[in-house]
Amino acid sequence: MTVRVGVEEEFHVLDADSGLLAPRAGALLGRLNTSGFTTELQQSAVEWNSRVHATLDSLHTDVTGARRLLDAAASRLGLAVVAAGTVPYARVASGEATADPRYQHMADEYRRVADEHLVCSAQFHVDVPDRDTAVRIMCAVSPWLPPLLALSASSPFWLGADTGYASWRTMLWQRWPTSGPAGCFAGAADYDATVTDLVRSGAISDPGMIYYDIRPSAHQRTLELRLCDACPRAETVVLVAGLFRALVEDARMRLEQPGGRSCDGRHEWIRAAVWRAARAGLEGSLVDPVTRCPAPAATVLRGMLGRLRPTLEALGDWDTVRALTEEALARGSAAHRLRGVAERDGLLAGVRELVAETRGERRQRPAAAPRRPVASAGGAPPGALAPGPVEIVGG
Repeated sequence: MTVRVGVEEEFHVLDADSGLLAPRAGALLGRLNTSGFTTELQQSAVEWNSRVHATLDSLHTDVTGARRLLDAAASRLGLAVVAAGTVPYARVASGEATADPRYQHMADEYRRVADEHLVCSAQFHVDVPDRDTAVRIMCAVSPWLPPLLALSASSPFWLGADTGYASWRTMLWQRWPTSGPAGCFAGAADYDATVTDLVRSGAISDPGMIYYDIRPSAHQRTLELRLCDACPRAETVVLVAGLFRALVEDARMRLEQPGGRSCDGRHEWIRAAVWRAARAGLEGSLVDPVTRCPAPAATVLRGMLGRLRPTLEALGDWDTVRALTEEALARGSAAHRLRGVAERDGLLAGVRELVAETRGERRQRPAAAPRRPVASAGGAPPGALAPGPVEIVGG
């Protein structure tokens, strides 16, 4: 079967010497003589939109190729780019929103929430037959999304300090008016009426500000996953894409069966499951979508694999997704790896690690398990981002 998938990746723009977020997305985009790259709310981030892909192999090639282009353009400007939910060093300031009328309105309306929107995510699109089906699938797959957040968790540090979370981006993101798990809707008309009501309320200015964890695309015949942190490793992007595609296709087939139901209508526990995934990453317990009880992340993810195996095999993704899942569990979350490097070699070395992983380089040894939170006095780095002892190899 052919069910296409695509991704949108957001990247932080850093000063290559200090590791500090830099509001220079415009200059970077000016160096990229190719389509697919665009602005974000803050001038310290850029977005890339992939092509649509039938295979995970071709998606991986697209992702890694775009990252090489972005890295080369950034290097020529004394910049670096990082795919992660947050970066350790940043300054919160007003007046650094992108000069676009929509973004300027958001900055004026949401003030500190917009000023602190120094976060990056990865979003995933999967083909669906029609909008009604997309809304019904949205309800069916929502309980299975928190484990995907755990896989992507890459944002333990905020303004120079360890937050204690694997995905602090999730905590920052949940302050927007329409963020969080999607509700249950009878179909596309019901969903669209809700969106119209939210815009009419004045809490949001347009349908693009529907920030549910999952939503039907307003412009394409796809279902969009919006829950995940940006991922330093391209392989994590591919893994989440493969699992999300299988979840969507599995839900579609179940709904087509006689008496097929989307869910039991009880979504109040999902927000708590999202919090647990943001807190724990892969290093603690998640809420099992079947039992709704805590279970080790490895148990939850392997249970998901077992449930999805027939669909993954039909899509031709089983071997790839199984191998990448086991690799992710062995490596630990990006948040865990970053903490280990920061404890051993300092927080600036952690920034270097994020840059290297985004570029496609690989460390030779696993990150040591951190023994305590790593913190500095504030959001600015204490010194230059000079080469350090982290060993990396091409990959």
